[in-house]
Amino acid sequence: MAKIAFTTLGCKLNYAETSTYERALLSAGHEAVAWNEAADVYLINTCAVTTHAEQKSRGFIRRAHKKAPGAAIVVTGCYAELKKEEILAIEGVSAVFGAKEKSLVVPEILRIISGKSDSDVPSSDAALDSEILPAYSSGERTRSFLKVQDGCDNFCAYCTVPFARGRSRNIPVCEAVKQAEAIAAQGIKEIVLTGVNTGDFGRSTGESFLSLLKALNDVEGIERYRISSIEPNLITEEIIDWIASLTKFQPHFHIPLQSGSDTILKKVGRRYDTALFSSRIDYIRQKMEMPGKAKVFFGIDVIVGLPGETEELFRETYSFLADRIKPSFIHIFPYSRRPGTRADKMADQVQDSIKTERVGILEGLCAKLHDDFVAANKGLPEKVLWESSEKDGMMSGYTGNYIRVEAPFDPSKVNTIEDIIL
Repeated sequence: MAKIAFTTLGCKLNYAETSTYERALLSAGHEAVAWNEAADVYLINTCAVTTHAEQKSRGFIRRAHKKAPGAAIVVTGCYAELKKEEILAIEGVSAVFGAKEKSLVVPEILRIISGKSDSDVPSSDAALDSEILPAYSSGERTRSFLKVQDGCDNFCAYCTVPFARGRSRNIPVCEAVKQAEAIAAQGIKEIVLTGVNTGDFGRSTGESFLSLLKALNDVEGIERYRISSIEPNLITEEIIDWIASLTKFQPHFHIPLQSGSDTILKKVGRRYDTALFSSRIDYIRQKMEMPGKAKVFFGIDVIVGLPGETEELFRETYSFLADRIKPSFIHIFPYSRRPGTRADKMADQVQDSIKTERVGILEGLCAKLHDDFVAANKGLPEKVLWESSEKDGMMSGYTGNYIRVEAPFDPSKVNTIEDIIL
């Protein structure tokens, strides 16, 4: 029996994949240990969305080698796809697996543990196809992240994701249902659908995102679903109408905007404008917000300091968020130049100090908008799924519209859904 330490950087997709590797290795009789413990194998699932993410990934690799110089270090994830040779040059690294080699991660770790030769596992060429690794997380009692889609075909000017995770592809609906049933068998009540471009589901199987939602809605034991992120041009009125028809899908939408300036959206190759974006928000609110009913939660992604973002264009974004959209939360990211992307070669880069200032301005707006959202829901009925963690005698959970609430800890309520008044 080997001791294996797992760590995950980056998105929920990585989290789902690491959890899937861990289940397979534990079922083979091995033991998971904490990251800060000495282990026989370290599995590091990396991120490359920013330069800082790459630096952080390298730091984890080096710390693992320092902690246990004789241990094997296996690296996968987006950084592994983009900079394989760079990672292999780091002392202590045993193997590196990119986007299309994820099915080899577990066999390679088992080979390392057993001491067998490289010829005893499939070659990397066997994994170089368009397949997607089915994955879901199982580290929480109440919620699981189910990976239904991977990759992206959009090639926005600032983004390395299509290079790091490959082209858009998905598991079949029947496989997603099978995975959801496995999650339900563990007693988990909520599933969050994850993907790089989740709404693009069906591109590789000829199915539709709506057919996926309908099939998952029928899985017994799962009481709530959330969609982790969906592009505004892919959330159609048909999808919204169906979600609003008393389904298990919650009034919670995570929609990337990136910029509230049409000039910037066009420049970086986004496939919508602010008119389309606002029309989607309006339609969701029209269909799902009724008198006496909880408000819809909108989490909006915004990238600050994209090339060409002047003060005037930044103010367009601020105004669009503050006066037009009024989301519940803003996920704010300073633009990070990525080699190999079109945006990296653009001349009108924004100074880091200006990016930092603009991030601070939007953080202030986010705090106000979230406070306004919570206040607007005060006194309205909702349902909370109580989580298992206890802190200072209190327990917490999230409502359907993603408001965090607290109550005195009661173990009998863990992983149950309770009607409350906000």
